[in-house]
Amino acid sequence: MKVKKAELVTSAPSLVQAPNLEGMPEVALLGRSNVGKSSFVNSLLNNKKLARVSNTPGKTRLLNFFRVDERWMLVDMPGYGYAKVSKTEQARWGKTMSEFLEKRENLRLAVVLLDIRHGPQKIDFETLGLLAEIGLPRLIVLNKADKLSRSQQIRAVGEAARSLEMARTDVLAYSCQTHAGRDEFLRALAPWLQAL
Repeated sequence: MKVKKAELVTSAPSLVQAPNLEGMPEVALLGRSNVGKSSFVNSLLNNKKLARVSNTPGKTRLLNFFRVDERWMLVDMPGYGYAKVSKTEQARWGKTMSEFLEKRENLRLAVVLLDIRHGPQKIDFETLGLLAEIGLPRLIVLNKADKLSRSQQIRAVGEAARSLEMARTDVLAYSCQTHAGRDEFLRALAPWLQAL
């Protein structure tokens, strides 16, 4: 599978303002604040300026809908676990995320981005627990793979798969810098994007 065209359709503060996709499959992108979700969007969709990248954690505060090849939608969600916002704001983000994941009819898959150097944290396990409760399939992407050697990447993928009790094929290494892992990710994604 190739990505030829991608565009930001809209940014929505809640499920109510989310666009009507008329059967277009969606993939949700989740991850802790500052794990590199915006960089991942730009790398995956082959457009450096599509998602705003910031060194400041918590930059993504809305549901950002990216239409890909007029076939499917990638939804970049607010990062979770960022402590430097008010409890009210954290609660609002949590409610928005839960509502979207539970009620969005076209949602096919959750892609959870983790930092390959640190593996899953407590909050990642909580998020994956929520996805399991909902019954939403998930794919794990270990970002920042360029920070490790190839042998360290292989070990990190194996360790993450074991700790998350997931098949090794559902845990992939990825580098936004070099785009290593991009083709593998798109191949893993393809079966989830069949027309509704």
